[in-house]
Amino acid sequence: MNLTLTQPNTMHPFLAEFLGTALLLLLGNGVVANVVLNRTKGNNSGWIVITTGWALAVFVGVVLAGPFSGAHLNPAVTIAMAVAGKFAWTSVPAFIAAQMLGAMAGSFLVWMNYKDHLDETADNGLQRAVFCTEPAIRNTTRNFLCEVTGTFVLLFTIFYFTTAEMGVDKTPVGLGSIGALPVTLLVWAIGLSLGGTTGYAINPARDLGPRIMHAVLPIKGKQGSDWAYAWVPVIGPLAGGALAAILYLVILKM
Repeated sequence: MNLTLTQPNTMHPFLAEFLGTALLLLLGNGVVANVVLNRTKGNNSGWIVITTGWALAVFVGVVLAGPFSGAHLNPAVTIAMAVAGKFAWTSVPAFIAAQMLGAMAGSFLVWMNYKDHLDETADNGLQRAVFCTEPAIRNTTRNFLCEVTGTFVLLFTIFYFTTAEMGVDKTPVGLGSIGALPVTLLVWAIGLSLGGTTGYAINPARDLGPRIMHAVLPIKGKQGSDWAYAWVPVIGPLAGGALAAILYLVILKM
């Protein structure tokens, strides 16, 4: 069976960012739901499953959005690219709006799919974990530093991604969907190595959009959405991405 399909010639970047982020959150928060909620097939399958699921969710989002928007899927990426002069500041608000709306849509779909299991889970902390992050040990200063560090690694490495080339004339080689693999492995590495402290949001839309949905959706036994912590996975990633862009520019000028 030949599953090679003809790719559409174009998709508006706003739509690409919306759909890519929606898929990212559907699959990313979907794997969290599968692991932490009661009576799922994947209950208690552990951190390796969560980090692998999130990495593969990134792969899917990038495959879809990459050809049309560059697949930022993350306000920290968008702003860091603008700081580095690789993305127009005028396009930043639209991209972030698409990412936020996509994150909310993806989280809504997770709720639709796992509503019975959310209702079967009495631990409201586990319910909230399906939507947004929280620290393993609450120390706001260190939690903020962890989000800065994880996002710095993400963006600084992305700045040094290279395209495949062939021959002495360095002819670019199109890798198709496989071109999404490097960022997949990068996010997997960050999750495995640095994710144990705060749950590695490393993406303001990934945390804030679902947190809003947690606040508004009818979830049995739900308690607060932990708004006191909500600024950490927003400001931390933005700061980490900006620092990565600044260091990249400094090194570039050496």
